[in-house]
Amino acid sequence: MKSISSIILLSLILSTYASDNPLTGYVNPLLGTATLWEPEDLGYVRTWKNRTWGAEVFPGSSLPNAMVQLSPVTQFRSGAGYQYEDTVIYGFAHTNKGHWNLLHLPLLPVTGEVSASDYASGYSHQQESARPGYYRVYLERYGIDAELTSTLRCGYHRYSFSKDQPKQVIADMTRTNNQVRAWSIQQTEEKVFTGFQDAEGKIYFYAVSNYPIEHIELAKDDQHEVSVIHFGENKKDEPLELKIGFSFVSIDNARMNLEEEMIDKSFTQVIQEADKTWETLLSRIKVSGGTEREKGLFYSTLYRSFLWPALRSDVNGDFTDERGAVVNEGFRYYTNPSFWDDYRNKLVLLGMISPDVTADVIKSITDRGEKRGGYMPTFFHGDHASVFVAGSWLRGITGFDLERAYNLLLKNATVPGRGGRPYLDEYLERGWIAEKDTTNVPTWDEYKAAVTKTVEYAYDDYATALIAKELGDKDHYRTLMERSGNYKNLFDPSTGFFRGKIEDGSWIADFDPYYPYFAYMYREANAWNSLFFAPHDLEGMIVLYPNAEAVDRKLDSLFTEPWRGYEAHNMTGFIGNYCHGNQPSHSIPYTYYFIGKQEKAQCVLDSIMDRFYDMGAEKLAYAGMDDAGEMSAWYVFNAIGLYTYSPADPEYIVSVPLFDKVEFTLGDNTTFTIRKKGNGKKITGIRYGGESIDGWFVTHDQLKKGKELVITTTE
Repeated sequence: MKSISSIILLSLILSTYASDNPLTGYVNPLLGTATLWEPEDLGYVRTWKNRTWGAEVFPGSSLPNAMVQLSPVTQFRSGAGYQYEDTVIYGFAHTNKGHWNLLHLPLLPVTGEVSASDYASGYSHQQESARPGYYRVYLERYGIDAELTSTLRCGYHRYSFSKDQPKQVIADMTRTNNQVRAWSIQQTEEKVFTGFQDAEGKIYFYAVSNYPIEHIELAKDDQHEVSVIHFGENKKDEPLELKIGFSFVSIDNARMNLEEEMIDKSFTQVIQEADKTWETLLSRIKVSGGTEREKGLFYSTLYRSFLWPALRSDVNGDFTDERGAVVNEGFRYYTNPSFWDDYRNKLVLLGMISPDVTADVIKSITDRGEKRGGYMPTFFHGDHASVFVAGSWLRGITGFDLERAYNLLLKNATVPGRGGRPYLDEYLERGWIAEKDTTNVPTWDEYKAAVTKTVEYAYDDYATALIAKELGDKDHYRTLMERSGNYKNLFDPSTGFFRGKIEDGSWIADFDPYYPYFAYMYREANAWNSLFFAPHDLEGMIVLYPNAEAVDRKLDSLFTEPWRGYEAHNMTGFIGNYCHGNQPSHSIPYTYYFIGKQEKAQCVLDSIMDRFYDMGAEKLAYAGMDDAGEMSAWYVFNAIGLYTYSPADPEYIVSVPLFDKVEFTLGDNTTFTIRKKGNGKKITGIRYGGESIDGWFVTHDQLKKGKELVITTTE
C-alpha cells in the first residue's frame, strides 16, 4: 500500500509555515498538463490519431530559471514528457522546457525482476500531488511512494518502498526527448554513482545515496537497454534518498554544486526552501478582489512564467560555451529564451521582476552570438532578440554591454548569412520576402512563412533602430526606421489582409484567409490571425484601411466568422476565427483601442481569460501551447490591467484588471499599485499619481515612481 506517513509528514511541514506563505497554495503545477479532446474545446472534430498539442508543461519540481526541472515522464518525444491522460510513468527526468526536448537522466525506482523494455509503472491522479518545489506520486506497479524536490542545480528523490522490498533504481541512459549521443554511469564510492548523458547538452551528474550501492548492471533485451542500480540494506527501513548534483561542465562541478546547495540538507528543508523561494517571487504581485478561481489561475500562470530560460552555469560561474570550452565570465549563463514565443510578453515580465536574471540572459546570448559567427541567436522564426534587448535596456536594465549586443543585432539586420535572418537578402533587396507560387498547400508543409517573416522583420528593424538611437548611430537608425515600414509591402487592400507575393511581385492566387498553414505565407496561423501586426506603427497600420469603420468591421468579422473546421493540432481555442492557442494573434484584440472601441477589446480579453486557461474535462488544459511561459504571461499581464503591446517600447497598454487592487513590486523593490474603480468594461479615465494620462499607455518610468494607477470604468 502507499506510504501515508510521507503525505502526513509533508502536510505537517507545510502547515507550519502555510500562514506565512499563502500564495504558493494558489499554484497548481498540474494546470496545463491536460490535452483538449472535445470538439467544443478544440473548435473542430478530431479525425487524426495524434493528439492535439496541449500546453506542454511539466508538473514537477523546479526553482525559478533553474538548471534542474525534476519531473515525471509519461511519454518520450512528447512536449514536456508528461501528458495528464497517460497512465504510466517511465521515470523522473531532470531537465525540461516543455518543447519536445531535454529530459536528461530519467530515473525510476523499482523492485523485483526488471525488463529493459517493460518497466513503466501505472499511477493514478488520486495518488499524485504537486506544488511549487515539490511533486509526489504513488507507483502502483512497485508499491513505491515517490517524492521529488530540487534546488537550482540539484535534484532530491525520496522513495518509500514497501517493507522488506529490495531497493533498485532504473537509469534509462539511452533515452531522452533528444537523440542520446553518448552516456556513462558508474559507481565511484560506496554510496555514490556518477556519469553523464549527452543529448542536447552534455550533462554530468554526481549522485549520493543514503544506502550503499551493491552494483550497477546493464539490463538489455532486443528492444532496449537500461542501467539498474541495486542498493544494499541498512539497519533502518528508511526511504531511499538520492541527492544528485548536475553540471554541464564536469562531474567534479556536479559534485561541487551538490555540496554547495544540498548535501547537508534534509528533504524537508529543501522543500521549505523551495516554497520560500517561490513565495518570495509570487509576492512580487499581490492581488486583492477577484474570485478564488481567478487567483488560482493568476498565481499558477505567474509561476509558469518563471521556469525558462534555464541556468547553465555552476555555483563557481563555470559554464561550457558555444565552442565547447569551459569558461568563467563572471555572470550566470542561461539557455536562449524561446524568442519567437515569449518576446511578446514573458521576457518583459521577467525583466520587471528579475532584472538581474534578464541582464545575465542578455550577456549569455551575446557571448553565444560572438562565438557563433557574429550573429545574435534566433529561435525558430524571426529575430526577436532585438526586441528583448531594446525593451530591457529602455526599461532601465543596463547591467550588460549594449554595444556588444547591438553589433550582433545589427549584423542580423544587415548581413545575410548562416546564423542570421533567413531570406534577409530578399528582404534587403525589395523590402519583402517572396513565397513559392503553388496551390493546394497542405497545412504542415514547410515553406518560407514569408508574410510573417516580412512583417516581423519590420518590427525587429524598429527595435534595432531604438538601440541605434541610444548609441548615437544615426545612419543605421534612419535606415532601420525606414525599413520598419516594410510590413506595408505585403498588405493587400483588396482583401484587407497581409498576403503573400510570388517572385514577380503579384499576389499569390490560391488565397484563402481561413486556411491555416504551418509555414506557407504565415507561421502557424491563417490570414485572419495575422492581422494588424505593426505594434510600432499604430497609425500607419490603421490607415491601410479606408477608415475606422472598415477596421471595426474587420475586427468584428475576426471574432464572429466561425472557424471552418480545419484540423490543426497547434491551433485550438477559438473566438470566431481568432485563435488564442497560438501566439501570432495575441495582440490583435487591442486594435479596437485605436479606433475608439476599447470596450470591445475588453469584452474579448475577458472572454479569453475566462475560457482558455482551465479548459477540458479536468479543467487542467490551456487553449494551446504555453511556449516557455508566453501563454501564461499573457494572462498575468491582462489580469492586472497592463499589456506589452509593443514590447520593444518601455510602455504598457492599459486594460481593465480582473482584480480590485494590485500591488506590483519591481526588481528594484519599488512598488506601484493598480486600482480598479467600477465594474464595467469601458475605461472612462486613467490616472497615475493623481494625474490624468492622455491615451491608453502608461510608461515604465511612470511605474517606477511607485505611485497608484487608477483605472475608472463604467458599464
